[in-house]
Amino acid sequence: MKPWNDASADAALRALYAAAVRAADPLAVLAAHLPEPPAPKAEGGGRVIVVGVGKAAAKMAQAVEAAWAHVELTGLVIAPHGAGLPLTRIALRFGKHPTPDAGGASAAADMLGLLQGLTADDLVLALISGGGSSLSTLPAPGLSLEDLIATNQALLDSGAVIGEMNCIRKHLSAFSGGRLAVAAHPARVVTLAISDVPGDDPEVIASGPTVGDPTSFAEARAIVARYGMTLPPAVAAHLAAGAQESPKPGDPRLAHAELRMIATPMMALHAMAEAARGMGLTPLILGDALEGEARHVGTVLGGMARSVAAHGLPIPSPCVLLSGGETTVTMAKGTAGAGGRNTECLLSLALTLNGAPGIWALCADTDGIDGKSEAAGAIAGPGTLAAARASGLDPYALLGAHRSLEVFAASGGLVTTGPTLTNVNDVRAILIT
Repeated sequence: MKPWNDASADAALRALYAAAVRAADPLAVLAAHLPEPPAPKAEGGGRVIVVGVGKAAAKMAQAVEAAWAHVELTGLVIAPHGAGLPLTRIALRFGKHPTPDAGGASAAADMLGLLQGLTADDLVLALISGGGSSLSTLPAPGLSLEDLIATNQALLDSGAVIGEMNCIRKHLSAFSGGRLAVAAHPARVVTLAISDVPGDDPEVIASGPTVGDPTSFAEARAIVARYGMTLPPAVAAHLAAGAQESPKPGDPRLAHAELRMIATPMMALHAMAEAARGMGLTPLILGDALEGEARHVGTVLGGMARSVAAHGLPIPSPCVLLSGGETTVTMAKGTAGAGGRNTECLLSLALTLNGAPGIWALCADTDGIDGKSEAAGAIAGPGTLAAARASGLDPYALLGAHRSLEVFAASGGLVTTGPTLTNVNDVRAILIT
């Protein structure tokens, strides 16, 4: 049996994370999901226009160009700054994430313009991945980009889950909530999506620019009230008026739109499980949709790990507990800590374990960026808290101040990859020997 120690456990957890990212790599998975392209327009066929938004947009576009080397195509995709790749036929523009900027808004408007005047013979290939909501923030008539930037920050600070945030975003947008597909009508629209949301709901991924929106202005107003959000006056008035409702499922303008899911959190977890078996570990997938406050999820996961170590339940060791899904961090006014939901979840987990021997854990975002930090996440082990305290840090105080990153910087546990150019949300692995 493999001798497990800090070094071998660290290497194993990093390998599991790499397996999750590979399972969502557009260059590896996209080509198999492409539709049959139309005949060239010169032969009586139609045009092929590629559009896309999200953290994986550039890599997805690169995969399309490689797979359709002999297909005549044009298009435009929007990626985050710093997440570009060389493209030859599809234009690449940049926006900001998680806070929108004018570059993304301008690119979104140009993308809608690119889809004007299409016919039923034309094909629009839409490449959609997480982060697209921010990158394609185009205000609805009567709203400004500044209004939406302020609203976005209120959403990020509120503790609302991703589906709730995107419900509000769709009702302030001229782009999302099915409006991109409506702009392409009557062309055929095929969406290739990489899911970063619990349940893989296409209406939530990047705020669903190519699918009908079942949510309403009334639901958006209820979410604002539930979290006590303070929004710009123009935004509050827009939501109250409810005069520009999004296109709904069944809208005839969406009749020629279809969606194909090419990578999901569960696919990534299965890839991690397969890699774990190769290491002599028994994997148990707890689910791909774990949500809630990051510190609360960390406490629960830590309790499960202790149960495995003490009782062999719900699975005997050596094993690895795997999970995915997006937790949230509710920021009190005046706090601006370093580190995102993954390091906060992991610190809570480590505090629950309190140095228990033979248990190591990883929490990381598959896009390579956790919150506002430059790390994807981190790894904790039996010595993590002691290392932080030896550096003069108080892990409990740092958890309360949302400064979890400092603990793992001190212990050497940060997982730093840079942007991975894909995104199936967070993955967590707890190795118990």
